[in-house]
Amino acid sequence: MLSSFDDFPIHQTSHPVARTGSSDLNHYDRYFFNGYTRDTRLYFAAAMGLYPNRHVADAAFSVVVDGGTADARQINVHASRRAPTDRSEANTVGPIQVEVLEPLNALQITVEAPEHGIRCELTFVRRSAPIEEPHFFHQVGQRTVMDSTRMTQFGGWEGWIEIDGELTDLAPGETFGSRDRSWGIRTVGERGPVGAPVADPQFYWLWAPLNFESFSTHFDVNEYFDGRRWHDSGFVSLVATGSQVPEPAEAMRAVDYTIEWRPGTRAPASCEIEMIPFGGEPSTITLEPLFDFHMLGIGYTHPEWGHGVWKGELEVGGDRWDLPVDDMTAPQHVHVQTLVKATTSGAVGVHEGLGVLEAFAVGRHDPTGLTGIFDGYVARG
Repeated sequence: MLSSFDDFPIHQTSHPVARTGSSDLNHYDRYFFNGYTRDTRLYFAAAMGLYPNRHVADAAFSVVVDGGTADARQINVHASRRAPTDRSEANTVGPIQVEVLEPLNALQITVEAPEHGIRCELTFVRRSAPIEEPHFFHQVGQRTVMDSTRMTQFGGWEGWIEIDGELTDLAPGETFGSRDRSWGIRTVGERGPVGAPVADPQFYWLWAPLNFESFSTHFDVNEYFDGRRWHDSGFVSLVATGSQVPEPAEAMRAVDYTIEWRPGTRAPASCEIEMIPFGGEPSTITLEPLFDFHMLGIGYTHPEWGHGVWKGELEVGGDRWDLPVDDMTAPQHVHVQTLVKATTSGAVGVHEGLGVLEAFAVGRHDPTGLTGIFDGYVARG
């Protein structure tokens, strides 16, 4: 199983690079990107994943046009293929390609799918140093369902995007965003038998990468049904301009939050984040939701284009829907990234920015009033 990467000094085991360090079917290696124009007229996201032990690679690109208006719509292209043995070929899946132009500094996404309404050539240029988040490890009973590392980075986009034949140029400084890289083990692919049930379905996740003019902030939490946390992190990153070497992000001592759900949904109506540094006073970030991006558009919880699912040697498809969707509690629509206006106060001063609040809440969550599996929020009297 020798491949081109075996000529580089990057081995982590005694085996060739093509052989994974784990035989777990859920071993994965993933890219995620998002971007949003300052005027919020466009929001886009991309995902690309490699699942070596399933012999599958897939990718998706999705865009929201005219978000928050009566004409809002989400347009998506999906692709899936047999995973190549040579990792140097893994960054192309059908019409979607991710190219690493300069590691940890610049990457390019190309999509050529006019039959599904999307073409683009977009370059992500870093605004900050990459952040290595605390390791993710989560078990349900004796089963490990997550054992992974994730890197998050803030940046800006430049290039062009064509949606349904309408071309938009994105000049430098006009479009912000973030990206992440994660790898390890997480639940992917076709669902198989797992033995005896050990708990009711439950997963609670909030993630908020936010861009301001001179800095960016990162926040995430994972909690059990009773609010106990099994993962959280917070960081503040200063923006690096030009050839300036970015400074490492400042890790927070603690993070906290309050959230209100929109009645009848599991999507945020409002949220406040508290960033508590090791020294000094805390800062508060108030988030004002603008519109939702459904992660379904890049494969998350998609009933047909789920991550790591075998579709064939090469398959490409597309779908689209009007926004807002009719049923926000349908299982495939519960996972959202909500574009938000962010305003800071406290020690960091007053600043305004843009970003996302990603929410994925399955099952009960007592502190915020969620009950059932996918039941919409009902205000407590």
